Parts: sequence; C-alpha cells; structure tokens
Amino acid sequence: MTTPSSDSPAQATHEGAREATPEEVRAYAGRVREDVEAELDRLVPAESADPPSVHAAVRWSLFAPAKRFRPLLVTASGETFGARPRQLIRTACAFELLHTYSLVHDDLPAMDDDDLRRGRPTCHVKFGEATAILAGDALQTLAFQTIAEDETLDAPLRVRLVAELARAAGTPEGMVAGQAHDLAAEARADVGGKELERIHRRKTGALIAAAARAGALVAGAGREEVRAVNAYALDLGLLFQITDDLLDVTASASDLGKTPGKDARANKATYPALYGLEAARARAHEVFESAGAALDTIHTPTPMLRGLARLVLERRA
Repeated sequence: MTTPSSDSPAQATHEGAREATPEEVRAYAGRVREDVEAELDRLVPAESADPPSVHAAVRWSLFAPAKRFRPLLVTASGETFGARPRQLIRTACAFELLHTYSLVHDDLPAMDDDDLRRGRPTCHVKFGEATAILAGDALQTLAFQTIAEDETLDAPLRVRLVAELARAAGTPEGMVAGQAHDLAAEARADVGGKELERIHRRKTGALIAAAARAGALVAGAGREEVRAVNAYALDLGLLFQITDDLLDVTASASDLGKTPGKDARANKATYPALYGLEAARARAHEVFESAGAALDTIHTPTPMLRGLARLVLERRA
C-alpha cells in the first residue's frame, strides 16, 4: 500500500499553500497507480473465470496503460485529511472501475464510435460490440460491489459512498446526463459557453468531483472541508475536459493513446471550436486559479491537490 512520505499532504502541516513539484506528483502518482492496479487485479475475476469472453474484455480495457487519475484523486484527497491508504484503496478502485466502464460504452459505435483507447484497440473492436456492452456492465456493477463489501469502512459510510458514486455516474447531474447532452449537441451551431460548461461539468467533472469528495469522506473531513474539496474538484474536472479538448486538436495519436481530431470530425462542441485555441488556453488558466482558490479555504496543507491541478493544466497526453 502507499505510505504517506514525510512531505505527504496529510503530514506537511508546516507547508501552508505549497504546491507539490512535478517530480513529487509523478512519484506519488506512480506509487498510487501500482497499489491500485495490484488491488484491481485481486478484485477482477481472472480471464479464465466464467464467462471467459467477458472477463477477457474487462481485463483488456481495465489494464491498458492508464493514468488512474480518479483513484489518484481519491487517495490524495483522503490522505490530505488523514485517511490511511488501506481505508482508501477499495474506493479508489471503484472509481477506476466505473470510469473504465464509461470509456468502454462511450467508444461504442452508437456513441463516439472510436477504435483506439489507451493506446490499443477499443473493447468493441477487439471483442465485438455485444461483449463490450457486457464488459462495461460488469465493470459498473463491480464498482458498487467493491465499495459495498469494503469491511475497512463502516456501513453508513459505505452507503454514502455508493450514493455519491451513483449520483456522479447517472442523471440528472452526472456522467450519463453529460454524455446525453454531449451527443445531442453534435452538429448544433447554437451551443454557447454556458451550455458547453454544463456538458463538461456533468460528463467529466461529476465523477472527478465525487472522487475528491469520497476521499475526504473516508477521512472523516468536516462539512466545510468537503465543500471546499468539492469546489476544487469541480474546477479540476472542468480543467481536465478543457485540456482534453485542446489535446484533441494539438496532440498525436501516440501521445494521446486515442484518435485525435475526433471532436472536430464529429462536430462536437468543444472549447477550441467555440473560442479558439488561445482563448481556450486562457480559460484553462482561469479555472486552474479558481481551483487553487477553493483550496485556500482549507486549513490543512494541500500540496498534492495543488500539484495535481498543475499536472492537469500542463498535461501533454
């Protein structure tokens, strides 16, 4: 399990508003990713388990090279307020399971119709559309099971976390609603900035914000602390989507691990399409500053959360 180092956010009470360096963030992210992937390997049935076609597709999608950003946010938020890694690991895995399900289904021909994800063929390309749908279903249900059966947490907290995850994944303010509005906005010339932000805050931001809240809740953070972390993470989710929009225009397939230029070809509403590249970059900086301002209201030092926001702002893939 990940053990907080002497300069981890949970222990660095003398550091004030220090922002973790890129090197510190990468090292921390690497440790969390190793722990999460080891726990996911224990949680997910082997490829040989019945039905093998579904479990092969689940593992193909889940264990493709990935940043594990949502589990990282669960862990960083939780450790900021003093949670131990073993208390956070199952919740962190649940968010990755749910996120991967969303990718499998988003890539389907009826949705975004993509053939490359995380540097390899998408699930439906590799295993067929029906198996991909079932694999996504299995990933989604395992996410909720993982939290429900986490005996390191008391029952009321598990119920709260399941509700947080479900609300972020569904409708009316969650990921499913965001995807529905995103699809409905394709090829529409009248999509404005407010509507675009609402789409992004649901499609991407809802699950990211829930991940940060979940970590804080596991740690027993107070109401105002949870509220501040939520405000930070809502901005972080929007920032993640703005930079994703920018990378779709500026990055290569080898950098992204997915097909670039898809947004433009599908006539999707994006920040570069609506405002242009420079204005989109400027908006990303504004949202980054807003996320930091939300953390300023927390008395506990937040270097890793601040460093994660910088990582998102400056990411190249």
